[in-house]
Amino acid sequence: APHHFNSEAFLEGRSLITQGMVAIKANVHNENFQVARTTLGRALHTLQSQDFYSHSNWVELGYTKPYSNLINPGLPLDNLAVNTPTCSNCDSASGTCPNQLLPNILKDKKLTSGYMGVFSSVKPKKCSHGGAADRTSKINPQGGISKDERHQDNLAFHNAAVQAATDASLELLQDLRLAVGDSNFLMMGIARSSVLCFVIDTTGSMSDDIEEARSVVYQIIDAYKGTQDEPSEYILVPFNDPFGPMIRTTHVDKMKEEISKLTASGGGDEPEMCLSGLQLALTGAPSSSDIYVFTDALAKDIELKDTINALISSTKSKVSFFITTPFSRRRRSLRAASFDDYKDIALTSGGQAIHVSKSELSQATDIILDTSTSALVTVLQRARNPGTQETFPFTLDESLKNITIYITGRSITFTLTNPAVTQSQSEASGKLGTIQTVGNLHRIRFNSEKQAGNWQININS
Repeated sequence: APHHFNSEAFLEGRSLITQGMVAIKANVHNENFQVARTTLGRALHTLQSQDFYSHSNWVELGYTKPYSNLINPGLPLDNLAVNTPTCSNCDSASGTCPNQLLPNILKDKKLTSGYMGVFSSVKPKKCSHGGAADRTSKINPQGGISKDERHQDNLAFHNAAVQAATDASLELLQDLRLAVGDSNFLMMGIARSSVLCFVIDTTGSMSDDIEEARSVVYQIIDAYKGTQDEPSEYILVPFNDPFGPMIRTTHVDKMKEEISKLTASGGGDEPEMCLSGLQLALTGAPSSSDIYVFTDALAKDIELKDTINALISSTKSKVSFFITTPFSRRRRSLRAASFDDYKDIALTSGGQAIHVSKSELSQATDIILDTSTSALVTVLQRARNPGTQETFPFTLDESLKNITIYITGRSITFTLTNPAVTQSQSEASGKLGTIQTVGNLHRIRFNSEKQAGNWQININS
């Protein structure tokens, strides 16, 4: 009950919120931004924002402003409806009535909330939460005062609860922002892109690739410094034989310094320890990080593939590979690595496996600049193996801009349509967009006008 402000658990619910706020501020102070954001989500749900206003009678009492005492432990929770009936009986077929609260509760502005019983129907002579899952709603007084769902009997109260909840959420966020400062507030990921992590092969043949990775990092730092698209943290994991260490920093100058130190040496006994470096990144980086792997060799440690996929599943991080080698698809044995292993890992995470020559790498890394934004959404992702001819429809709404399609594969032809205009892969610059092909990657950037609507792309491989 305290987690949802059910059953008049106001004091206990307020304790959860205030304890959560203390934990959030402590985690921000210690730069545990991911933990702080998760705790904030829990606090906002328990908090007035989602549950207090929809489960209590706050808006029925005529209040339109947030109940600020809920986030301030130094203020009392006054006028609680203790040891007194609160609701009349609602025997309508729908189980809902316009306002079940007793006249004296409304007149004296007594605060109450609905009792909820999933496993038991026992309750005092009080209001129920209501709904099919609430067994107390069939016990007098029947019905319920929940405003979780919108229906004809509670339309005005539901809308008032939504507005009060929105205002309360803003009040809590403002309290947090004042306590931790603007920079740390953004670091929590509220208006900031995710952590940016580079896993880089530093064996002897990788000097050109290291230089390109360094160039991309410098571009991102210089382009996004001081904006809301600035990454909240940078992580660097070099791998050779051995691999590591992992370097984490929120300071751009430190990241520039560390990546400038990387040099190519040793190795030469392809394959390399690629998955060990990736495992270190996945275990050390916060959840939902963007991880970019640069290598020109297959994985020596292919036995880690299942572990990598499990880590991706639990962390929700996205992994993309930039591979610069003409290695064959043919395996030497069932346990030997292949390019398909990198493809499988990238697909599991929602990333890309981009296979280019070393001279083409600088064109392929544009994808990192494309996706380094705080407002990135994925509209459609599909995978087919083997490829066949197929049409993929997708819808773009008015809120979307800077639309880009990425296709990876070999021997591909495609046609883009919206809804009457068509452009094929042979038109590098057409009515719908510009097409860049490098290695196994096709990158289609839409023209700025008329992006909203129903689209489709027909692909044959």
